[in-house]
Amino acid sequence: MARSTGRGFTLVECLTVCAVVAVLATVAWPAWRDHSLRAARLDAVAALTRLQGVQEQYRSLHGLYAAELSVLRGVAPVSDQGRYRLALERTGPESYRATALAQGVQAGDHECGALTLDVSLGFATPGPGPQCWNR
Repeated sequence: MARSTGRGFTLVECLTVCAVVAVLATVAWPAWRDHSLRAARLDAVAALTRLQGVQEQYRSLHGLYAAELSVLRGVAPVSDQGRYRLALERTGPESYRATALAQGVQAGDHECGALTLDVSLGFATPGPGPQCWNR
């Protein structure tokens, strides 16, 4: 009588593969998450850049920067991807601060949870640092 050879994997082989996959996932997950959060900051950068352009148009028409988002056409209170909530405050007659506050999944970005753009007389200073603006 011929002996049949079993085809397939043993339990030990399956557990070994599962262990290797678990170790790789444990190492790769934080790196992927950090990369994803950094890439999503472009949503805030785009929203603040658009807000700055609209503010300059408003200033050319009215002589001063707007004090509220609601008077600026084309600027929503939330970024395009919905990862940031925008806020605006006038800090002087010729200056303002625009802030993009992380919300939802993006709120896990502890390094750059709030991106700011301080503008005075048309000159912008991004904050809190260049790494938050992917520069």
